[in-house]
Amino acid sequence: MAVTIDDIAKAAGVSSATVSRVLNNSGYVKDETREKVLKAIKELNYTPSAIARSLSKKKTNTIGVVVPEINNPFFGEIIKGISEVADEHNFNLILCNTDEDIKKELRALKLLKEQRIEGILITPTSTDSDYSSEYLWTIENLGIPVVLIDGHVKYSNFNGVFVDHIKGAYDAVKTLIDEGHEKIAIITGRMNSRPARERLAGYKKALKLHNIPIKEEYIFYGDYTHEKAYEITKKILEMKDRPTAIFVSSNMMVLGCIKAFSENNIEIPKDMAIIGFDKVEVLNIIGMNISFINGPTIEMGKIAMKMLIDILNNSQATDTKTINLSPQLVLKGSEKYVR
Repeated sequence: MAVTIDDIAKAAGVSSATVSRVLNNSGYVKDETREKVLKAIKELNYTPSAIARSLSKKKTNTIGVVVPEINNPFFGEIIKGISEVADEHNFNLILCNTDEDIKKELRALKLLKEQRIEGILITPTSTDSDYSSEYLWTIENLGIPVVLIDGHVKYSNFNGVFVDHIKGAYDAVKTLIDEGHEKIAIITGRMNSRPARERLAGYKKALKLHNIPIKEEYIFYGDYTHEKAYEITKKILEMKDRPTAIFVSSNMMVLGCIKAFSENNIEIPKDMAIIGFDKVEVLNIIGMNISFINGPTIEMGKIAMKMLIDILNNSQATDTKTINLSPQLVLKGSEKYVR
């Protein structure tokens, strides 16, 4: 049976209020009385409830983190950055994974609010859906600070940290063009997400500025999953006038492309060049050199957590703050044009 504050009070011969003051280090308690309470706590092996203490102080030191793909290394590194800063400032984290499902995200947001968290860091699922109005109402009425991480909420004005997706995509496609590629395909992410739209815009910008016609047949609409990219890549390889290079809009989709290449004996870059967006660490481990756009993921998590802490410490601030980080192109040879 769990030991309660009343049990401690009875053993020490004091009131429950006195025990509470000792536990929370608040209010005056005589040294002699404090010693009695501490002795009773030790003898009864009492462990105070973190939740009860936080409720008494009206502060939980807990932050909610909501991501759409916990199995994606991109979000794993963001969480790592968040965690490092949270540990430095004695914050706890509650992590929720939504599987890109807005209904799950709505449930997560409502659950976190019930947990009396102090703020939320979130990469939102797209709100271009039947639930968009309910979603916006839910997130705006949490009553706590919200910081977005590389994802936007339509018709809202939240603080956030973002990657310059247009620049990243432009740099990737320009590199392919500089290598001599003119037939360049793109596999996009879900087009109801802003990063996917911006990466497609960067792709088109690079082609246009280098006087290369934009061909709709080279634009393939993916969904960020390796399964969809695998199916798309098989179709690309069957094209009569197939491209010589593919710009792939996410790290997980790169894996789908490589699977299709392997099954069809396609060598990189001899038979097909490729550049992805965000790194795939497993490819480095097995020695497969795939060029990629490197988003500053750990740094993004750190900055987002620091931004949230600043908001919590300056509750009177009303200005919305957004930070855009520039991604870096990492070339490993898969972008080459082998004539």
